[in-house]
Formats: sequence, C-alpha cells, structure tokens
Amino acid sequence: MASVVGEDESGDKIESILKDKNIKTDSLIRQKDRKTSKKSRVMASHQQVVRFDKESKESISNSSEELLLKQIKYELSEVEALLLSDYGKGVLTPNLTQKIIALANERNIPTLIDPKGSDYSKYKNATLITPNKAEASMATGIKIEDEKSLKKAGEFLKNDLNLKYAIITLSEDGMAIFQDAPMKKIDTVAREVYDVTGAGDTVLATLGFALGCKLEIEEAAMFATLAAGVVVGKLGSATTTLEEISKYKNSKRFSKDKIVKSHDLKEFLSTKKDSKTVFTNGCFDILHAGHVSYLERAKSYGDLLIVGLNSDSSVRELKGESRPINSEDDRALILASLEFVDFVVIFSEQTPYELIKELKPNVLVKGADYKDKEVVGSDLVDEVHLIDFLEGRSTTKIIEKVKK
Repeated sequence: MASVVGEDESGDKIESILKDKNIKTDSLIRQKDRKTSKKSRVMASHQQVVRFDKESKESISNSSEELLLKQIKYELSEVEALLLSDYGKGVLTPNLTQKIIALANERNIPTLIDPKGSDYSKYKNATLITPNKAEASMATGIKIEDEKSLKKAGEFLKNDLNLKYAIITLSEDGMAIFQDAPMKKIDTVAREVYDVTGAGDTVLATLGFALGCKLEIEEAAMFATLAAGVVVGKLGSATTTLEEISKYKNSKRFSKDKIVKSHDLKEFLSTKKDSKTVFTNGCFDILHAGHVSYLERAKSYGDLLIVGLNSDSSVRELKGESRPINSEDDRALILASLEFVDFVVIFSEQTPYELIKELKPNVLVKGADYKDKEVVGSDLVDEVHLIDFLEGRSTTKIIEKVKK
C-alpha cells in the first residue's frame, strides 16, 4: 500500500493495522504538517445517520510526491496490478498520477482507477477506470438516463482517455463494460443491502486482483459484482474473502443460469452422485399459487429439483393453437427465479420420457390427478410421488377470468 499520511495518531493506527495484516508499509509516507484522513460514522438501526471527517485535502508536498514515486517505482517489480483509489484528498496529484501510470505501462502492469472530480485528464493512458453513473455523467458532460446516453458516455471515456477498458458502475443495475466490442452489461448479484460503504473500493480491488490473475475483463467484472454483493450485505466498511465470494456465487445463481440443455445437465449430475434428484414436468404457462405450492413440495423429496418444461410447439399440440400464453423462454425464466427450482430443461416431445431416460433422476413427481394412471417415466426412477394441487387454481381458470 502506498500513500501519504500525517505524523499523528490516525497515521499510527493505519500503519499498525497494515502491519497486523502483513501488508508492507515501506510506501506509507509521513508528512509532518498533514492530517491523516479519518471518517467517523454515526449509525442507528443499521443505517448511517451522519458522517464527519478530519483530514487534509490540499496537495501533498513536492518532497512527499518524490518519495512516494520513488517507492512505487521500487515496488512495481513485485506486483501484477496497480490500483489508484482517488478520493480527491490531495495524494494523487495530476503530475504524480501520470508518472505512476507511465511507470506501470512501461512494465505492462494494468493500472485500474477509481476516479474523483470532473477532470479525468490525469488518468489518461490507464488500463481501466471505474466511475459510477453520476461520476461518469459529471466527467463527460453527458447526462446518463438511458442505454444510448450510457453507451455514449462510456465510449467517450474510453476513447478520450486512451483506456483499454472503461467500466461504469450502475448500482443495483450492475455495471457496463466498454472495450473494443459493443457495450456489455453485467447484472448485479446483490440481494440484501445493509450498507453500501466500501462497495466501490471492493469493485476496484477485485477487478485488480482478477486482471492480475489474467482473467478476461468480463470474468473479472462478474467476480467484482459477486464480491460487492457480499460486502453490501455486511454492516460498515467491510471486506470479503475468496471463500465468501465462492459461497455467495453458489447461493445466488442468476435465474438464467438455471436454464440448461439436457446434455449439460446430464454431465453436471454425473458429478453429483450423492445428491437425490427430483424430476417433474409441465407447461407452467401462467405461473400461479398452485404451481408454486406443487414445486415447493416436489423439492422436499430430494436435494435437486429439475423441471422439464414443455416447449411452445409441444404446448400447442397438447393445449391447442391458442396456447401457450407465455413463450417458453419467459416461462423458463419465471420458473428458474423460484428458489427451490434448481434447473429448468425445455423439451419438445409430448412426453418427457426420453428426457427422464437421459437424466436418470431418483424421484419422479406428478399431480394427484395421475392416481390410477400410468405415470410416464415411472419405470426409470426409484420413487414416484403424486401431489395434490391447490383447489381452484389453474391456468385455464385464469384465462377464463381474464376473458370475462
């Protein structure tokens, strides 16, 4: 870590914390007349009520700038990525920032910047910049209010500053990546937000770590959104670990990731021999309480619930030309959004027999209306369970009600 702090109690505290975490402090420069930045937050019921700061905001002295640059130059021989977190407190002066970027570029070390202010010229020739939407609007003079203005602002930043990438973070809407290809958006994965303090720092840190590990930019961005999702679920200025990010990723899969091809699912299930898999199927045209109750009960019979979903063509064959109301893609996404549904597989046959044969589930679940009837695929599984539907709930009745 490289910075300039004062010769005061807060500076001592920072140095002590870094040493406790085995982080080198050789590049922590002390400046006699400077006040170390300290933020104090007043919290009430998990909410920040007010914050007051004690700090110096004027530019660091020429001697501090020279010492810091000399130390950074020495340290660059051992690093894979360089992060510049600019809070506008006077450390990252335009002169120092440009010299640091030039040093990193000479050594092919990626330079990632969390910017501050309205003049981004000091960040020219960096690898990546990560302003939020408001910051990007201020820096470009382009009010970001839709996809078109977002694209215009991102491309302006990338080209004007000669960056390899530009990323604009979009809060609950994820982030937008600008590179040689068209704009790419990465969805957020945060579910519960307790405190957004430090989310921007987390994005910068994890992007730097990922690019330092030679990940592609989209992989790095996805990793960063996962890390931010963990951090905003904690109170205060929090950090995260690789283990927490991995657990969060597994518990917060995107709904669209649950919609899979049968051969991919077959391969995945081959690695889950100890898991009890449950299979059910249907049209699920207009999802209602009866469907939800049925699927939740189905999941209780095993560890993984697979839903075979009739394609649009097979629904027409079964229900007539007026059905389905919703397309197979929409129906699949809605099913996948249910927490207790693990996978959705679309099939085109009138019955799921071949799909069941391919996936080899342990349990087959159908509605209680199949009592005393042959359940397709029952000869391929260990158990068959019939579940009662909630009385009075059906897609047909919903359609009739709408028509009236």
